[in-house]
Amino acid sequence: MSVVGDVLGAYRAPRSVFARRLGDTVREDRALAVLMVACILIFVAQAPRLQRVSIETGQELNPLLGGALFAWLFIVPLAAYAISGISHLALRLMGGKGSYFRARFALFWAMLVAAPMWLLWGLTVGFVGPGTAETLVGAIALAAFVIHWVLNLIVAESGGRAEA
Repeated sequence: MSVVGDVLGAYRAPRSVFARRLGDTVREDRALAVLMVACILIFVAQAPRLQRVSIETGQELNPLLGGALFAWLFIVPLAAYAISGISHLALRLMGGKGSYFRARFALFWAMLVAAPMWLLWGLTVGFVGPGTAETLVGAIALAAFVIHWVLNLIVAESGGRAEA
């Protein structure tokens, strides 16, 4: 199935889609690709918000976009690797049987699955502005990410063949 189809399918059957995407072998290239696509989509979600900030404050848009691009393409991926490692160690102490790779892929896939919600949040902030709608859409986006990450970690830490 396509990645877009799997992202949509993850809202209906998150565990089975994640297990199929995870596979039986370590594919660090696939994990990095998923992470980078998620980061690019979330960066794109920042553009309407940054445009609004630029208009309201009189700041130049390009430096704002450059800072967001640097953060989402260089800082966040490094942080994601660290956070996934810490989550794996914490779950290992609680009896998890997964691997570092499986924990990484759980976080990266959750980011990609939640990315459409962050795109909606960016549009809401950019066009509607601060307020109840922004808070509601942001809470839904955050909940989508957290729920998928937890469900993915349950599958990832239940054990399996992929090791790294």
